[in-house]
Amino acid sequence: MNNINSHHCNLNIWYHLPDEVWSKVAAIYKSMPGWKGYKDGIPHWFGQEDDDIFIEASVEPGGLSFYAQMNQSDWDSWITRFKSEATKVLDFDVGEPEDGFM
Repeated sequence: MNNINSHHCNLNIWYHLPDEVWSKVAAIYKSMPGWKGYKDGIPHWFGQEDDDIFIEASVEPGGLSFYAQMNQSDWDSWITRFKSEATKVLDFDVGEPEDGFM
């Protein structure tokens, strides 16, 4: 069964981090599966909001925020890979603040 669901995730990649960090985040974006590029400054993977399946990110006061529409297993795999890659590249543990990641 391939149920499409909405998903949301905030990560402890804060808007106030230096440009050097955000340059690294941009490189991670491009290395992730499904990278489509930026539209109006918003990074997208797999498609855009008018498509059945997509992921988009934005920088919010609560951290780097992802919104996705896709099946649960694909989302779990993708966001787990993003957190892992970001942890390696940024040299700090990347995760959700509500799970204790600061």
